[in-house]
Amino acid sequence: MILHLYFARRFLVSFFAVAGGFLAILMLVDMIEQLRRFEGLDVSFAQMMRIVLLNAPGAISEILPLIMILATLALFVALARSSELVVTRASGRSGLSALLAPIAMAALIGVLAVTTLNPIVAATSAQSERLSELYRTGDTSALSLSEEGLWLRQGSARGQTVIHAERYSADAGILYNVTFLAYEREGGPVRRIEAGSARLVDGAWSLRAVKVWTLRAGLNAEATAVEHESLQLPSSLTQERIRETLGNPRGISIWEMTATIQQLAQAGFSTKRHQVWLQSELSRPLFLMAMVLVAAAFTMRHTRSGGTGIAVLVSVLLGFGLYFIRNFAQVLGENGQLPILLAAWAPPVAALLLAFGLLLHTEDG
Repeated sequence: MILHLYFARRFLVSFFAVAGGFLAILMLVDMIEQLRRFEGLDVSFAQMMRIVLLNAPGAISEILPLIMILATLALFVALARSSELVVTRASGRSGLSALLAPIAMAALIGVLAVTTLNPIVAATSAQSERLSELYRTGDTSALSLSEEGLWLRQGSARGQTVIHAERYSADAGILYNVTFLAYEREGGPVRRIEAGSARLVDGAWSLRAVKVWTLRAGLNAEATAVEHESLQLPSSLTQERIRETLGNPRGISIWEMTATIQQLAQAGFSTKRHQVWLQSELSRPLFLMAMVLVAAAFTMRHTRSGGTGIAVLVSVLLGFGLYFIRNFAQVLGENGQLPILLAAWAPPVAALLLAFGLLLHTEDG
């Protein structure tokens, strides 16, 4: 038990050291990117740094498999150089027993990444996008789904407009049974518009079967209501923005994903991308365990045998290959060319079995 705790502690030290190094590099690169994006705009360094910090959890989550494989490489290369693996085998324990603690830590980190880091990434990435839009345009827009349908908010120099639609046609880009409620910038509602349908065309909403109420104190809104066959309303939203925001599962917490999938289906969106993302997140602990086994299969040997550099390079390339295959399978699942469960679970399971086979061949072959 003491030996397992020792290996677990060494693995966590390596993991946090590698993660800290990558975090510093990623934040530096992101800061350079923010400086380029906001060049010529009145945005302070502190505001850009806030966006960089909000982007950091998502960046770490994206490269977690790479961090895992490099942490394992650092651990076992250090153990091999200090002859601790030799002493472990000489004491009567197999080399595989030294892997129990790192595998357990990888599984624990994977579970924490799914249950804790995922909601953090969803919240910080959404806030980062809102701040970026606010700094660039001076206003923000928002999109969300609920049981009542699709909700949007768009801003302009005159004020905010809240939009509600019962249904959305993702293919045609049309909102049905739409309500627009316009607010003054520093006041209450000033106009309500109901339309049978609304389509975004060239920076404006093209409405059909429209009725407009003017909301003003002392004015009978119904008596002054006006009906139109068609009407054009300026808009800062685009079809691409709606599809990208509502079709991007990375901005949704895993705890809310099931409800979001149901709401997307009711609103007329395709849910395959969200279903694949949900299953891929659930399979993440298996994939991280496979990364540990891949790294260990090439480095659990004494450094006197030589070829350590080649072994490290091969293990990193194999890890990148498995990561690419996993992402490629997700794309096939999102496009409907593979069943959802197969696209999400087959690569982690195959990677785990492949890595375990390599390890058995190395240790006992």
